[in-house]
Amino acid sequence: VKPASCEPQSLSSQGGEHSDQSLVFADLTPEEMGQVVRYLQRSLGVPLVDAYNANSSDNCIYYIDVQLPTKAEVLGFLDRGGRQPPRQALAVVYFGNQPDPNVTEYVVGPLPKPTTHQDITVQKYGGKLPYHRRPVLGKEYEQIEIFLRKKAFSTAPTFLRQVFNYDGTNFVSLTSAPRGFQSGDRNTWCALFHNVSGYFLHPVGLEVLVDHSSLDVSQWRVRKVFYSGQYYGDLVQLESEFNQGHVKVDPVMRAPPDGGFSSMKPRAAPRAPFPLQYEPHGPRYSVRNNQVVSPAWSFAFGVNVNTGMRLFDIRFKGERIVYEISVQDATSVYGSNCPGGMSTRYMDGSFGIGRFTYPLVRGVDCPYSATYVDTHYLAQSPNPRINKNSICIFEQNTGSPLRRHYSNLQSLYYGGLTNSALVLRSVATLGNYDYVWDFIFYQNGAIEAKVQATGYLSSSFLYGDGLDYGNRVGDHTLGTVHTHSINYKVDLDVGGRSLGDVSFSLFCASHLLRATGTMRIPARGSWSRENGQGSSLEMCVFFLHPSVARHRVGARVLLVLTTASPCDLGVVTVPQRASVSPV
Repeated sequence: VKPASCEPQSLSSQGGEHSDQSLVFADLTPEEMGQVVRYLQRSLGVPLVDAYNANSSDNCIYYIDVQLPTKAEVLGFLDRGGRQPPRQALAVVYFGNQPDPNVTEYVVGPLPKPTTHQDITVQKYGGKLPYHRRPVLGKEYEQIEIFLRKKAFSTAPTFLRQVFNYDGTNFVSLTSAPRGFQSGDRNTWCALFHNVSGYFLHPVGLEVLVDHSSLDVSQWRVRKVFYSGQYYGDLVQLESEFNQGHVKVDPVMRAPPDGGFSSMKPRAAPRAPFPLQYEPHGPRYSVRNNQVVSPAWSFAFGVNVNTGMRLFDIRFKGERIVYEISVQDATSVYGSNCPGGMSTRYMDGSFGIGRFTYPLVRGVDCPYSATYVDTHYLAQSPNPRINKNSICIFEQNTGSPLRRHYSNLQSLYYGGLTNSALVLRSVATLGNYDYVWDFIFYQNGAIEAKVQATGYLSSSFLYGDGLDYGNRVGDHTLGTVHTHSINYKVDLDVGGRSLGDVSFSLFCASHLLRATGTMRIPARGSWSRENGQGSSLEMCVFFLHPSVARHRVGARVLLVLTTASPCDLGVVTVPQRASVSPV
């Protein structure tokens, strides 16, 4: 028997070849980012402050990312031998030091030596972007913390000392979003927690609404205070009421530095090592630049600084079936009987899903044998940043056969195929949540886009009727009810670009809720379904290649969406000119 070899296979043995054409989708290099920064600094005609240190009243570069060419331009280059589209960047600039403060978007190019910039703000949004809508910079968060610690808290020294044993260091705040519910608002609820490891699970019950709409920090003020079910005009009023004995106090023990029950330290060491993956002849895929090639699949990949992972030109056995699959946003809507929790509707793209795509740990986040790729971004800084080993690619055995049959009628035989899948993974940490983003490519032509949420719950202080809004996860901690929604963009090109219409309706039998709409599918292609696997925190999208046997034209297909509720059903009706691949 020939011994197993760990030598990597050649590209020819893997059944595919790399192409530099994939670079049309490539993220900006650190050198290109630097070129754009220097060009803007000398071309905009106004002083630009380092965004890391910029006040709201300054001009600064918020972020820079690649400006991808249009699909028509790309396909002309990839499929018809046309010229490669010029490489360009998108730059978002905060103009706070202007008579009319605003946010402006520029397309800068051509790279690597830019010579022009075009303001696309009005074309893209239909008008100027008001300055109060801008995402909060790190400097502004820092100034909110300083405002609370030095100005707001100083007006309630007796209350803070006697109730919380406050010493100036043992609080940390978690801010809510959006920052108001009327146009022009820039007010943020700051819920206070013990400053310990895993502080997300250690609320103290005090929440402060900060008005930071003014570009002059000295004009910021407290609009409202919440403690133990009661609202106060500010901390001065709370201090006065407390000194008069009118405040009901809910004593909270100070959490230990490691967080106690919120610590990520294992409670016990594993009894034996966990299983490991093994590639007897090395990986059956290869990665070069921004392209992955395997015996069945090839695709280009990248990371948008705001929205995260995106894949382009996905081909199955050489045939393009998807032009683009990309994450667009991750939103979460909360409920609580505390103001911070009840007003929270996070849109994580506004914080930067791609920016917070952090390094992966071998053997935990991905297999030891995976291929790891660095990512670069430029946001809130004049210099590019690197997140090392923040994308991994690996092939895994699914643990079940792709197909098999054991015959015991008339003749005895067995036939089966090992099932494996190629995985592209990244993990983005947005505050308390860690989102594990997977794009999974199967041997039968199916693609699965999946996200799993882990990390910490967002919590509120547990008091009164709090259990109507979630579950108790600590003596004074309410794990608040919430809903996650994940947005993907999917551009299918199965069988070409000619599209047909598919009407669909969704309903939940127990609540008799209905939703209808229209989605686009290729006239000779397959259809998609959305599916929640196992829990409401894990969501999937499946696409089937047309090589799978098709239903006859005009079929009606029943989908079971196994989310948190098994009653969720959907029906897809396929028009006469389209065909559909079964699940």
